Amino acid sequence: MSTTGKINVQTENIFPIIKKFLYSDNEIFLRELVSNAVDATQKLKALARLGEAKVELEDVRIEIVVDKKDKTITIKDKGIGMTKEEIEKYITQIAFSGAEEFVNKYKDKVDKNVVIGHFGLGFYSAFMVAKKVEITSLSYKAGSKAVHWDCDGSPDYNIEEIGNRTERGTNIVLHIADDCEEYLEDSKIEGLLKKYCKFLPVEIKFGTKKDWVKPPVKEGEKEEDVKEVEIVVDNIINNPNPAWTKKPSDLSDEDYKNFYRELYPMQFEPPLFHIHLNVDFPFSLTGILYFPKLSNKLEMPKDRIQLYSNQVFVTDNVENIVPDFLTLLRGVIDSPDIPLNVSRSYLQADHNVKKISGHITKKVADKLEEISKKDRGDFEKKWDDIKIFVQYGMLSDEKFYEKASKFALLKTTDNKYFTFEEFENLVKPIQTDKDKKLIYLYATDVQEQHAYIDAAKNRGYEVLLMETMIDPHYINHLESKLKDTGFVRVDADTIDKLINKDENTLSKISEDQQKELQPIIEGVISKDQFTVVFENLSEKDSPMIITRPEFMRRMKDMNQLGGGGAMGFYGTMPDMYNLVVNSNHPLISKILAEADKQKQGILAKQTADLALLSQGLLKGEKLTEFIKRSVELI
Repeated sequence: MSTTGKINVQTENIFPIIKKFLYSDNEIFLRELVSNAVDATQKLKALARLGEAKVELEDVRIEIVVDKKDKTITIKDKGIGMTKEEIEKYITQIAFSGAEEFVNKYKDKVDKNVVIGHFGLGFYSAFMVAKKVEITSLSYKAGSKAVHWDCDGSPDYNIEEIGNRTERGTNIVLHIADDCEEYLEDSKIEGLLKKYCKFLPVEIKFGTKKDWVKPPVKEGEKEEDVKEVEIVVDNIINNPNPAWTKKPSDLSDEDYKNFYRELYPMQFEPPLFHIHLNVDFPFSLTGILYFPKLSNKLEMPKDRIQLYSNQVFVTDNVENIVPDFLTLLRGVIDSPDIPLNVSRSYLQADHNVKKISGHITKKVADKLEEISKKDRGDFEKKWDDIKIFVQYGMLSDEKFYEKASKFALLKTTDNKYFTFEEFENLVKPIQTDKDKKLIYLYATDVQEQHAYIDAAKNRGYEVLLMETMIDPHYINHLESKLKDTGFVRVDADTIDKLINKDENTLSKISEDQQKELQPIIEGVISKDQFTVVFENLSEKDSPMIITRPEFMRRMKDMNQLGGGGAMGFYGTMPDMYNLVVNSNHPLISKILAEADKQKQGILAKQTADLALLSQGLLKGEKLTEFIKRSVELI
């Protein structure tokens, strides 16, 4: 007997429908419908284990079939099925959730995470792409009759019991709307299945229905009675048992690497190491995070962390859901406590999401500390590849900083590695200035700053290598954290002033002689870019040295990564340098004593150009002139 009715949308149950429209696009329909099919299958398995369903579970695969000729997509499952009363309840009364009712009934017997979604709401996503939807279902319950339901997207529907279905389960047929025919393309549906359903816990078979030629007419048959033979070309598209659902003790290193390749088939370089997440309380969380090799540039990887809810893909756009620095990692996070059917803004504010985010941060820090203690040598080898990640985390997350400060490394220009505590103990005796402040010298380019590094080493100083684009911000942050400690780049001043120990060296030329020489030197350089400064250095130091004031240079470097405010102002300023004249070098005395003003100017220019050349600041026409002058002088 066929009956008609109206879909029950009441004031108190309208909100789940509204939430449906928070989906970013209509492709989500396939995720919802396949998830429902998985739910139905998982329910049947649970009931069979409890002895409440006497059924065979040999083949419970879900099938998705595309029929271009009839313009339909069919989702078939061999799960729990529905009676007429259940379809009336779960489909026509949107507020009810079959999944929730099932969990409530069996909450003491069945793991609630077996059930993925909320059947009523997810089903209606079908109308995002379909002008008409049909359901044919047969319940697993003994004596049940098959039932057929259809609706054209209006509140009106038809439902009737039928006798031509003998197979347990549910078929949902979507009659695709004219403006959504792109979903009849094999590549489109297969792409969506691999995106959203790649790791669903029930095997999924995808096929395309294709017409074949009519078979030959047999004797006694009429040609009009011979029907076309149709075939379905199909294949399995998912892995129902991904690595993160297994126990770490059951997986080898090769298993983890193979799963990484499964997640990111275009990534040919293996990850450095991984973290397997497995938490039951106070929330449920599983997953595997991988550390890829990172360049010195702060670039967000294209292959991101994938967020799942009970093996159903949610998003790979996890910014603002997990801390920013964690987005540098790759892998999978899966938690049924992450809501599936909501917007990103809701996820960002969700209490469970915040707790999960904090837990992941802690686990990552604990894993890094464990690796550093277990095999320090191996950790040092990997440090350059994970340094950006650790530094970014320390800058952006206070709790991560507290943990990371125990294992984060500082690297010297001699390629030696030290923890913060180790390095402080090493340099404190010799690199403490007259004000009892510990000075950490650093370089950003070993080749360009070689002369300054060499001068520092000759004093017995250690020089750190801080070469990443994030280092200016990182240095500022460390100065705010480390007590009585400052960072100075090796070319920020003369070697004796980098770590000022109040040790005065007498000058071989008087103040009046310096005043006499200053305009001569200023005449051979750009006064807009260079400030001439006289220093009483060692005779063994260079006659003229280029230095860059630490504050101005650091503000400019920070602006390149992004700062705003005052940093934006410093970023627009030209590079400023000091030209330090070594008043104790014999060449400076020679320039001062030269009576021939032309020769005096040439000597001053040549000496200043040598200082510029040592820093790569002599280019173009000025470099050409310097080379010609050098040949003439020789």
